[in-house]
Amino acid sequence: MILTGFVISQLPSWAAGGLLHPARHHVTTPPPSNCENRTFAGAGVTLKGWYCHAAGATRGTIIYLHGTADNRTSVAGIAARFLARGFDVVAYDSRGHGESGGDICTYGFFEKQDLHRVLDVIDQRNPHGIVLLGNSLGAAVALQEAAGDSRVAAIVAAETFSDLRTIARERAPFFLSESTIRNAFSLAEQRGQFDVDSVSPAAAAPHITAPVLLIHGDLDRETTPDHSQRVFDALAEPKRLIIVKGAHHNESLNGMVWQDIDMWIDNALQLRAETAGKVVARTGGGGI
Repeated sequence: MILTGFVISQLPSWAAGGLLHPARHHVTTPPPSNCENRTFAGAGVTLKGWYCHAAGATRGTIIYLHGTADNRTSVAGIAARFLARGFDVVAYDSRGHGESGGDICTYGFFEKQDLHRVLDVIDQRNPHGIVLLGNSLGAAVALQEAAGDSRVAAIVAAETFSDLRTIARERAPFFLSESTIRNAFSLAEQRGQFDVDSVSPAAAAPHITAPVLLIHGDLDRETTPDHSQRVFDALAEPKRLIIVKGAHHNESLNGMVWQDIDMWIDNALQLRAETAGKVVARTGGGGI
């Protein structure tokens, strides 16, 4: 009985630790072709990443944001695709992942600040447009940052969660009681120095002005498609939600959906260029 009581008393701490400390997988492969190692200064952490250069004239920059317990190496195929289409590609390990600093994941609370600082660097050399392409955790970070950053020309968000409290409850083991989960959230907030309820792509969605393409697998049971639907419902136009038939979690960025992604990005950058042209025309050229 004493042992059982001790185990039960430790469940909130164990659950909070599981939330804050996803598995870290170190990078063991060299940068892909046309990519170089790059270090970015995040919000109090050092981020390790790759900067990949398109051959010839650059149409824009894709910033790839990986999922939980992943690292930047999952960008390899994506980089090859977009480099061939004239885009620079940037990928970095999120805080607490891969080779980047920090040991706590806050699912967007601090990660969006990290991304903002990466955008500060990229924007200085990128006059054409920045596109955020994120998967799972990365999708949620992209949406939260885009809500307050007009430099983002388009977002492609695959398998996002709608808010941290909901997804954490849904993924919690069945044996955790409601009080245990509440206590785990409180401990996570104390240890991570963040507010769980502030981590919400759905709450960020109404403030996003860039075009957003949401993608989700219809067989995703880890983050069910209704999460993307809630974000979609909160977004303004232009927006689109693609439900990929037969796709589980981490499988929606596949096959024919890449043609939709290419078209979405091309149209978004064209819209941005046309809008910028109209502003210049109204102001008589924008010179001082």
